[in-house]
Amino acid sequence: MVLFLEPEFKERIWGGTGLKAFNYDIPSDITGECWGISAHPNGPNKIKNGRHQGKTLDQVWIEDKALFGNPKAHTFPLLTKILDANDKLSVQVHPNDDYALKHEGEYGKTECWYILDAKADAEIIYGVNTTDSNELNEMIDNRAFDQLFKRVKVQPGDFYYVPAGTVHAIGEGIQILETQQSSDTTYRIYDYDRTDKDGNQRALHLEQSKAVIQLNDNSPNSTPISKKYTRSEIYTICLQYIFYSCALGNFRQIKLRLIT
Repeated sequence: MVLFLEPEFKERIWGGTGLKAFNYDIPSDITGECWGISAHPNGPNKIKNGRHQGKTLDQVWIEDKALFGNPKAHTFPLLTKILDANDKLSVQVHPNDDYALKHEGEYGKTECWYILDAKADAEIIYGVNTTDSNELNEMIDNRAFDQLFKRVKVQPGDFYYVPAGTVHAIGEGIQILETQQSSDTTYRIYDYDRTDKDGNQRALHLEQSKAVIQLNDNSPNSTPISKKYTRSEIYTICLQYIFYSCALGNFRQIKLRLIT
């Protein structure tokens, strides 16, 4: 049985209008995210067809496990989004499962990104320039962020695996397809001192960030991959798992750089 889902949209301070390119009827000019496959309580999709029409995906997951192959997981494991970054996202980090379950009451977040579109010279932040925890804490406390954050140029077709504990941020002028664990826990490290429409800065979570940042060598390596698709199908690969998602678009040759 194929389930058709009603997308959930999220307005963000960094959002824009780029999701219109996917034929979405977005709610505003600061729409940052489309949650295309979600059973998370902060934005579950409604079913548009079949015997479960009108129910949310999390309801169906509980009521009709056979539809999903009778999985053992208590909650739907994935959340798939399309993000439109009209401005820079905050520099942030997500906790792993152990920390998140203990402190936040939900699972942590490992995610992966497929770069759908990017302006010339677009960049992301991926990782930090230290492997020493004392130096990390000192640089965060002193707001030495230019020295701390690693910046990486990106282009359409790049793929990034972003494990929990990796400092990261999506830069201005980038659209990505994101497949992640079903979690909405984010710890902000730096938000460019910007304010919302009411003049308030968004909260930072520096102590939590220090506790969960992983300081192993997290520089991404890329291997070029070229594959011809007969439609705009996007395959994302995380470790031994293969997640399949589909995005609207024209027939084209897609060149991938697998970055792990």
